Amino acid sequence: MTSYARSSDQPATPPALTVGFDLDMTLIDSRPGIHAAMLALAERTGTYIDADLAISRLGPPLGDELINWFPADEVPAVADLYREMYPSFAITATLAMPGAPEAIAAVRAAGGRAIVVTAKYEPNAKLHLAHLGIDADAVIGNLWAEQKAEALREEGASVYVGDHVGDVRGARTAEALSVAVATGPCDADELRAAGADVVLGDLTEFPRWLSDYLSARA
Repeated sequence: MTSYARSSDQPATPPALTVGFDLDMTLIDSRPGIHAAMLALAERTGTYIDADLAISRLGPPLGDELINWFPADEVPAVADLYREMYPSFAITATLAMPGAPEAIAAVRAAGGRAIVVTAKYEPNAKLHLAHLGIDADAVIGNLWAEQKAEALREEGASVYVGDHVGDVRGARTAEALSVAVATGPCDADELRAAGADVVLGDLTEFPRWLSDYLSARA
């Protein structure tokens, strides 16, 4: 029988690089779009929503925000309505975060795959990326915090980049390196306290960090 086992004197081939990215406030600044969508939802439902407050705590699932404004038994239906309305108000108003295209390009230049793992409704996440011309190798939505580990493991991600302590928990659960950017609702100290392995000011610092990381790994 033919054996394909690697002899002990052969160098180990490092696994292909796959880097996961969160979406809101990591790759995209969705605050203007979500603000507009929340105001539209408030008008449609006749329910007061403090949109300024809502966009100050982006990251967790939509239902976690809506429960502050609607009775619990109405949240699933209101969430469906919001997701339906969302593309009309939020896509064109949303901007790429500084350094986002360059971060994706840096992963590709290193021969790696760049994937997006987000709590956002997956079809809307894909609309954002398409509108901004950010081409991810895979987009997996509807996952928050530790749930993100499912997709990270399945895609073989060794690094996960996010802006929220929930992203740090997801990376650590997946046993991936947690790279945090202090561009969302959690500051650098919170991210470090949650267990982030690396904290960057924003994604403009990511290409140099990645180059240093890969050099050290080699």
